[in-house]
Amino acid sequence: MIPAEYAGQERRKARRSAAHIPVKIAQEDGDIVTETLNISRSGAYCRVNKRVELMTKLKIQILLPPARSISAARKNQKRLSKTIHCKGVVVRVEPAAENGRFEVAIFFNEIAQRDAESINDYVGSCLGQDNA
Repeated sequence: MIPAEYAGQERRKARRSAAHIPVKIAQEDGDIVTETLNISRSGAYCRVNKRVELMTKLKIQILLPPARSISAARKNQKRLSKTIHCKGVVVRVEPAAENGRFEVAIFFNEIAQRDAESINDYVGSCLGQDNA
């Protein structure tokens, strides 16, 4: 049960954005190709077509689009997607409204600092904050 003082408050440290970003999840049972429902520098929430058990370790590949907002200093740079490779752990599994599908929360337990910052920059751009 959530204590009354936390009810309705965001308890996550990292900002997140409801962004649909392509993701490939590799696990022992085979790969899952999906997209995020939301993402932050510390994790992602996805809908998948098979059950993944809690605490399952995953290899993750994210195709992060370019940030939506670009500062004046970056306007001349090419806007390219960035492929991020990291590892994660399933920390929540819930049945989705669609039969046979599940919503999973993945915590990024091994991610390069620069990749976490790239995700954070993208989230900031989605929220209208230029992080350049």
